Amino acid sequence: MPSVGGLARIYPPKSRASFRSRSFATSYARRSANPCADHVRSLNDSTNALVSFSTEDNPNPHGLLSSLTVAIKDNICTTALPTTCSSGMLHNFTSPFDATAVELLKAGGANIVGKANCDEFGMGSLNVNSVHGPVVNPYRTLNEELIPWAERERRSAGGSSGGSAAAVAAGMCDAALGTDTGGSVRLPASYCSITGLKPSYGLISRWGVVSFADSLDCVGVLAKSVDTVKTVFDSISSYDPKDPTAATPRIRGKAQASVEALVSALDANTSKPDLSALRIGIPQEYFPSELDITIVTAVRKVLERLMSLGAQLIPVSLPSTPYALSAYYVITSAEASSNLARYDGVQYGTRSPTLPGTDKSKPSNVYAHTRSAGFGVEVQKRILLGTYALTADAFDNYFLQAQRVRQLIKSDFDSAFRVPNAQLSSSPQNADGVDILLHPSAIRTAPPLDSDATSGLDPYLQDVMTVPASLAGLPALSVPAGSAADGWPVGISIVGQWGSDELVLRIGEIIQRTADTDDSYIIGLSTSFAPKRNRVVIYAGNMWYYTDMHENNVRMDVRYDM
Repeated sequence: MPSVGGLARIYPPKSRASFRSRSFATSYARRSANPCADHVRSLNDSTNALVSFSTEDNPNPHGLLSSLTVAIKDNICTTALPTTCSSGMLHNFTSPFDATAVELLKAGGANIVGKANCDEFGMGSLNVNSVHGPVVNPYRTLNEELIPWAERERRSAGGSSGGSAAAVAAGMCDAALGTDTGGSVRLPASYCSITGLKPSYGLISRWGVVSFADSLDCVGVLAKSVDTVKTVFDSISSYDPKDPTAATPRIRGKAQASVEALVSALDANTSKPDLSALRIGIPQEYFPSELDITIVTAVRKVLERLMSLGAQLIPVSLPSTPYALSAYYVITSAEASSNLARYDGVQYGTRSPTLPGTDKSKPSNVYAHTRSAGFGVEVQKRILLGTYALTADAFDNYFLQAQRVRQLIKSDFDSAFRVPNAQLSSSPQNADGVDILLHPSAIRTAPPLDSDATSGLDPYLQDVMTVPASLAGLPALSVPAGSAADGWPVGISIVGQWGSDELVLRIGEIIQRTADTDDSYIIGLSTSFAPKRNRVVIYAGNMWYYTDMHENNVRMDVRYDM
């Protein structure tokens, strides 16, 4: 995959501390007479969501996207705006070309408002690893509606696409492009109460996206509604011969044909669509003991509504899920160490002058000083871990084992879905499988920026619900599902077989459209079938299921045949 560093550049020396001391948005923003642009800047003062602002005119005022304003994550190349990856290493870099996704947006007439803040090189779950500073979640709870902004609680917008999510949630733009490696679109969408799509791997071109982990990176779309997400996704989801990982038109057509009948049967334009043909899987491994119990309550309400519309709930097991997070961090760190090796201050990136007396006859001394000054702590940590995982002593025990776990996770998903995987030459159809999977998007609501949850190992646990779909390359959509006990938003994720993005979006649209309807109570406490405390019984598909909650450990399993 070609890198952003198509041209070798040597930049003026500047310390990392000086990068953090100034506002990049202020440095690169040229004041415009457009009052909308000034409004966006005023909103950005409280969220730090955008790091540079566009002054370009609409390239196609009559295009299908001409009514949309879009923000672009800072690791996606643009010719009119700097692409810094929120890193000191690329603090002054402007790409000589637009990413394919940006080209398609411009061709459709979309108005680019600016570049969105992100975790450095996409590495993070809370958007606190940015040279531009953390992104503040713009969400307001009911208790904070009348409280001045300066006195409200500061919470994370999620990462690494937190700037993209916050820009949408704050009303700075209609939609935003992000990148999702292990949940970097879905987690911010959940924290900010918006919609975020990670498409099937290979459907949206990665040409012009600065690589973090090539085998996992996906360009994703964030917006307030599924309709807007679908509009943008349809505009940028096309085969790109410049991207060697792009899915071919034949594979795309094969995947689309496999779910076409089900998609056409689901009418999302009515308040009471018929979902009797839909089989929804509830993966029991996605309800761990760490999951906030009030998040389960919000997810259960969504399941109630879907069941009242005729959908069948089927408990499924994905046994390799507990190993997904460990495999993910081994694979991504290894790929990151390889991808970021080019940023040494000689080939690409900002060169930092060596200290007096340094032996410059050794290139390693020059490289090490530049990389220490240009990369943040999180990036350095992952480079070191990834480099170790690729050494001769650790390769078999770590990297190869992680790849084996990844294959097991893919097999688990293929066994669970009714539709075969279009990427496989021979994949038998599972008549007893499910069409989609539903699970909470995150184990908790957005953590406060000054809490212990933003340090130590806690940030790495935030992706535990989203990583498996990324390892398998599956489409996943996070949509708002209400609020938890603390008043902050909860997201629910819809995961489909590879290439069934249309189906995932259709279900997301149904969940949004029926959110305010008064559904009949399908799930409830039963004294005859569920004598235990905290047992909830579900009847679906001529079978009874139950969920048990013991010390916040929620399990769904088959109980009775009827």
